[in-house]
Amino acid sequence: MKSLFKQNIILLFLIIVIVITPLIIKRDSEFGGADGEAEGVIQEINPDYEPWFESFWEPPSGEIESLLFSLQVAIGAGLIGYILGVLKERRKIVADR
Repeated sequence: MKSLFKQNIILLFLIIVIVITPLIIKRDSEFGGADGEAEGVIQEINPDYEPWFESFWEPPSGEIESLLFSLQVAIGAGLIGYILGVLKERRKIVADR
């Protein structure tokens, strides 16, 4: 059990290092999304291009948009964690029979 705890601490440390390293190396960089980059490339290739789909609702601010995205991520992660937990317990119950 102690080995598993140690392993989790090491993994958590590595995750923190992986997340923080780009922020330290590229301090003055702007980390934008792929949507903005794609829009720029499309405008370069075909300046007359018009999108065929418009959002039916635009969040009032970037903070609200980030909040909604984070909420979506949390719900997805919770659902995946729940499913994996159920599958693990089922396997454990079947193995105990």
